[in-house]
Amino acid sequence: MAGEYIDLTYEPKESDVVVDFYVEPAEGESFESAANKVATESSIGTWTDVKTMLPEIYERLRPHVFEMDEERGTVRIAYPSALFERGNMPGILASIAGNIFGMKAVKNLRLNWIEWPEEVVREYKGPLYGIEGVRKVLGVEDRPLLGTIVKPKVGLPPEMFADVAYSAWRGGLDIVKDDENLVGQDFCSFEDRLYRVLEKKDLAEEETGESKGYMVNITAPWDEMIKRAEMVDDAGNEYIMMDVVILGFSAVQAFRNYGFEFIIHAHRAMHGAVTRNKKHGISMAALARIYRMLGVDQLHVGTAVGKMVEGREEVLKNVHAVRDPFYHIKPTFPVASGGLHPGLVPDIVEIVGKDVIIQAGGGVHGHPDGTEAGARAMRQAVEAVLEGVALEDYAEDHPELKKALEKWGRMRTK
Repeated sequence: MAGEYIDLTYEPKESDVVVDFYVEPAEGESFESAANKVATESSIGTWTDVKTMLPEIYERLRPHVFEMDEERGTVRIAYPSALFERGNMPGILASIAGNIFGMKAVKNLRLNWIEWPEEVVREYKGPLYGIEGVRKVLGVEDRPLLGTIVKPKVGLPPEMFADVAYSAWRGGLDIVKDDENLVGQDFCSFEDRLYRVLEKKDLAEEETGESKGYMVNITAPWDEMIKRAEMVDDAGNEYIMMDVVILGFSAVQAFRNYGFEFIIHAHRAMHGAVTRNKKHGISMAALARIYRMLGVDQLHVGTAVGKMVEGREEVLKNVHAVRDPFYHIKPTFPVASGGLHPGLVPDIVEIVGKDVIIQAGGGVHGHPDGTEAGARAMRQAVEAVLEGVALEDYAEDHPELKKALEKWGRMRTK
């Protein structure tokens, strides 16, 4: 009957969108009732019977709660793909990740994972470059990519910012990134910073014989963001950076479809507001798969060993979300960033593998001998790992790495 969506005999169809939830009922609410209400509110139902619910609508579009484990609090719901507008990610999420988080029936609710059917995924472009394409642009085939975030986060004038970037590139890093909150402040205008840094990028490439990348942050209201992207395009830069959670799913999807040919670096600032509570919100893995569908080439996934809260298991879920085979969608480059330094490079590579971008801000610029030495220490740490040599042994003939280990050691940051 209309309003009942629990069907434990149902076998999901290949075309269904299957969502895994953690459901914790509110006081006085049964687990079964809470699960049913999640399915109701996220699809065709409402809080009461309505005369306008036609039988054919109910039969064709109703979701099915086909698995429930009250002890673990897990619920799996299969939604017919006909519920959703093709190619409209905001519209899809308005259903399966919308009003349900505010219902009285649940004390906590977390969307852990979404299994996307091919007929839905084929409407999305995914990354333009992906891991292979980014490696080709930078000319790095068989090692982790190395980057830094210019520090302090904000405050440097454009000429000083460019000098820091240049030192990092000279030291052997592949990419330099704006921090998530550096946009177009008065003390460091977007245009001035862009052109000064690109001048230094050209110089560093000439001196090192290596390709370098600058991930300039274009995060802004939509019209201004497009103006900045056009400026970056005119300047001949391959990269842009976006704060994707803050900008929203619509802006990310629209930007990928706009026609630019940038490598899109996705910073996940603000994700903790929806991912950190393990009982409520949306998992980073689910978000990572969505951003991959929407077309980002690089995405922060956590470090497991740096300053961020995610542990090894959660980081690996994020990595699988961006790298595992996924229909026609290219893999997104996972980015490890946050509290990293040369002493942590072996841990990152052991956990994530070689297909990772390792970014260190303070772990480069905090080196006792400055940015260039800090960059050299990061590169030396990667070389040691690839050669199978312990960092302490490799450091005996590499003074930059030795000083980094003396300062930060092999201790994991907390």
